[in-house]
Amino acid sequence: MASAYLNSIAHPNELSALLTYTFAKKSTNRTRHENTIAMDPSKERCYHFLNKTSRSFAAVIQELDDALRDAVCLFYLVLRGLDTIEDDMSLPVERKVDLLRSFDKIIFQKGWTFHENGPNEKDRHLLVEFDCVIQEFLRLKPGFQRVIADITHKMGHGMADYALGEHRENTSVATIADFDLYCYYVAGLVGHGLSELFVESGLEDAPVAMNKKEANDMGLFLQKTNIIRDYREDLDEKRQFWPKEIWGKYVDRFEDLILPENKEKAYTCLSSMVLNVLDTMPSVLSYLSNLRSPSVFNFAAIPQVMAIATLALVFNNLDIYHKNIKIRKGEAIRLILDCTDIHSVIRIFRQYTQVISQKNDPKDPNFLGISMAIGKVRTQQVLLVLIFSLF
Repeated sequence: MASAYLNSIAHPNELSALLTYTFAKKSTNRTRHENTIAMDPSKERCYHFLNKTSRSFAAVIQELDDALRDAVCLFYLVLRGLDTIEDDMSLPVERKVDLLRSFDKIIFQKGWTFHENGPNEKDRHLLVEFDCVIQEFLRLKPGFQRVIADITHKMGHGMADYALGEHRENTSVATIADFDLYCYYVAGLVGHGLSELFVESGLEDAPVAMNKKEANDMGLFLQKTNIIRDYREDLDEKRQFWPKEIWGKYVDRFEDLILPENKEKAYTCLSSMVLNVLDTMPSVLSYLSNLRSPSVFNFAAIPQVMAIATLALVFNNLDIYHKNIKIRKGEAIRLILDCTDIHSVIRIFRQYTQVISQKNDPKDPNFLGISMAIGKVRTQQVLLVLIFSLF
């Protein structure tokens, strides 16, 4: 935590947020949750895995209302298990595909565990003790089980198709359409599933689960932003998620973007990737504006404000080609504390779209496209402010 204070020394509002967060009392939801799992070893073990495997979602999941918290936790752990199988390049393709296509059935098999992941697979321990996840999954009400199994089925089959070489060329996503489809399978479907869980819990109304495009764009905005940010990490791990239809305009090989002689091409390629993300932002604001439960709103909104801050950070930032970069912890804490309702989210999006606008270079071939995309977001912001001012 000391390093977080040092990194935010030039940002007084972040220092204030860090102090507030450090000494804040636990919420009623969080206190009740901790008391509950203290008396339930199996459930406590699941939340242990949640805290170990999630870098960003664990805290917000545990702030959810009792009616929803466990379902979202187990939804996350089931999909994390699925993702751990997909990510493991040491597994034979045939074995991987079989597991991915049957995982929605596996989660109903009491006692199932998996020990075949490579020793370096970071979340292998989750699958080694996956029987506790299954035990808690089977304790959920049938409506929650149905949603989780349905999304697991769709995601597993999409991942299997990708593992077999569909929608990509060798190890690279081929077209922008394939990029959108991949992000739909790994993130858009999460948006669909969460929306259905919100409604199933009774905390949100049925229309929240009916607008599939907005739920999909919620996932795509997060996933695409993270894919841009993680260029170097994925390159080092021999993964390529940027679509060749974009990067192939500038270099012959994906890794050539890091070469000094390709600096200008790398700059334009990066802005092309950011432009691809910006089109999802109006849907994000629209989706959030329809949520009525405070805990659901915070859960859904906090990752989105982190994403817009990250997108502003990576835009025209060539450091992404050489190292993993992320927003300061103090900045993240400030966003968490500021993200309280749709009005605050609109203000945050306005702040960071302004940063992107200021960094938008008139010499960049994507300058006009980015300007127009930002214009659409600003129009959406104005409309939402007007709508909410009437109520």
